[in-house]
Amino acid sequence: MYEDIRVSKVTWDSSFCAVNPKFLAIIVESGGGGAFMVLPLIKTGRLDKNFPLVTGHMAPVLDIDWCPHNDNVIASASEDTTIMIWQIPDYVPMRNMTEPIVTLEGHSKRVGIVTWHPTARNILLSAGGDNMIILWNVGTGEALLTLDDLHTDLIYNVCWNHNGSLFVTTCKDKHLRIIDPRQHLVVAEKFKPHEGARPVRAIFMADGKIFTTGFSKMSERQLALWDLKNFEEPIALQEMDTSNGVLLPFYDPDSSIVYLCGKGDSSIRYFEITDEAPYVHYLSTYSSKEPQRGMGFMPKRGLDVSKCEIARFYKLHERKCEPIVMTVPRKSDLFQDDLYPDTPGPEPALEADEWLSGKDAEPILISLRDGYVPVKNRELKVTKKNILDSRPPTGPRRSQSTCDSNFSRSALEELLEEIRTLRQTVQMHEKRISDLENKLCQFTNGTD
Repeated sequence: MYEDIRVSKVTWDSSFCAVNPKFLAIIVESGGGGAFMVLPLIKTGRLDKNFPLVTGHMAPVLDIDWCPHNDNVIASASEDTTIMIWQIPDYVPMRNMTEPIVTLEGHSKRVGIVTWHPTARNILLSAGGDNMIILWNVGTGEALLTLDDLHTDLIYNVCWNHNGSLFVTTCKDKHLRIIDPRQHLVVAEKFKPHEGARPVRAIFMADGKIFTTGFSKMSERQLALWDLKNFEEPIALQEMDTSNGVLLPFYDPDSSIVYLCGKGDSSIRYFEITDEAPYVHYLSTYSSKEPQRGMGFMPKRGLDVSKCEIARFYKLHERKCEPIVMTVPRKSDLFQDDLYPDTPGPEPALEADEWLSGKDAEPILISLRDGYVPVKNRELKVTKKNILDSRPPTGPRRSQSTCDSNFSRSALEELLEEIRTLRQTVQMHEKRISDLENKLCQFTNGTD
């Protein structure tokens, strides 16, 4: 367990928790602004009350998402209308992190959803209370696509398909939409996939079907499976219970299992999705006494294959986080091929501009036969384009900047000179260190 964590009390239906093979991130309570906490997975037990937080936002954090292509990079969305991208070091910092690598500004109201593109490097989707969806290139800090006229009300959730060519959204206007962002087009739409008034969630299956959770007219919780070829009626519809918590679906495409975690529930139900009727098969329920405030879902490459783990959840209580491990009992200690087909790895299949130009690519798969070893911290480089060069002025004309090009050139030369001096100093120190190491080796050999 990870104990003494003050989990956020914000009323927003996100999972409040994000996890990858290195870190666990949890949105927490904080005075004067918004914060989340990042823990190395191994740091279990009671936390120091002064444990450093990530505290750059001016208002509560609503959603967080780890980059699938860099285990040290996380995006956070906040009520302060901004999205921030953070580079988390492999060591635990001494004080709060307050400086993001890049801040993305483009929404006019709170941002409730952030989700990374599954196959293209540095592409992030955000959805805000202004009913807008923006796709960002995090590597340059600029908005690539703005979809501002496709939704008429608050967006509840967004989920990419497996190769990132489409995404599905659910909205307060009771429409479920399949969107092609590069064409700025709604390719399929369903009004009232569930009859009830409470929020609907939708996710893509690996074969392109859509899985939804929602409520009936009688406020019973439902799940449904939809085929895009015929969007009139669901190919499967099941009623569950009359609890009022929104069901958050988590999907493992390798085993075709959907796990349903309701906020405020104390159970996780799971179902297998197959190609033949009745399509959705109830498997089992994990039950406990304590209700969950949120839930994190480990990507497949973060699981322990030697213990036949097929899923690991991180359940948020009021003051702690509890890992819940799902395993398949097997007598053999050998690698189980059927449980672990090749799974998406950390390498992106496309660059951002390739995806934007219309290319699609399947995720690059890796084998888990020898287990997955997370790579060392890779720095996310942000190269901001000069906005003044590329864009014509929009809006009222401003007075000309006092920074003329001569000044910037001389400043640049000064910087380059300074870098040269620093490089020489570093090289000098490296030489001195290696000399001292050699002397130390000679000394220890002599004493032996």
